[in-house]
Amino acid sequence: MSDDQVLTGPVTQTRRALLAGAGAVGAAVVLAGCGDDDATPGLAPTSGGPPGATATGDAGGGDRDSSAPLARTTDIPVGGGAIYASKGVVITQPEAGQFKAFDPICTHQGCPVSNVDGGTINCTCHNSRFSISDGSVKLGPATKPLAAKQIKVEGDQITLA
Repeated sequence: MSDDQVLTGPVTQTRRALLAGAGAVGAAVVLAGCGDDDATPGLAPTSGGPPGATATGDAGGGDRDSSAPLARTTDIPVGGGAIYASKGVVITQPEAGQFKAFDPICTHQGCPVSNVDGGTINCTCHNSRFSISDGSVKLGPATKPLAAKQIKVEGDQITLA
């Protein structure tokens, strides 16, 4: 047996073939980790709730039409907000009874915002922070505000306008 060969069972293979196979398996493992694991909840943690608490933005599952309620007013804490990723909206309540809505995609590099806390909508990709009142940048690297979205509040129901 030469130096280039190793015995791996009933068949003798070259080290090159063995290393190529091991490299392919390693690459497959790495690429599998890059896939979409769909672990992002529909609603990110909000301020005003217990630490680590999350809820789903669409308890019925799937896409609902824009006239269906997104949330109840009681779901949105005063001074905080909630992210409804499946509907493409962040709803905030800067002051009691005042509800605002914004696009949930950070204007810096297109990451989804991850939470609403401390009076700001936060993107943890690069730590940009946006005002819950008007979507303006409170802390960069983002330089553009979050786009406002139109919502309707009727009774205790919040819907897209």
